[in-house]
Amino acid sequence: MSVVLANATQGAVSAEPAIPATAAAALAVGLAALGAGYAERGIGSAAVGATAEDGDMFGRGLILTVLPETLVILALVVVFLTL
Repeated sequence: MSVVLANATQGAVSAEPAIPATAAAALAVGLAALGAGYAERGIGSAAVGATAEDGDMFGRGLILTVLPETLVILALVVVFLTL
């Protein structure tokens, strides 16, 4: 199943997608990686600060830092399932 965007050429609408499926998959994984990196920016700095205050917070900080990476892993799984 693919979403077809209108490619209007002289009033006619073609039935082909606006971008190829591989380009759409690359865009999806790239945007997921960008979002995960943006989330890790704030989480990582907070985790380092919490670990500097209390060494027992290292485990929690590590888990919270790795958690956004599951977005990229799930995006890759979806790409492999759909292509």
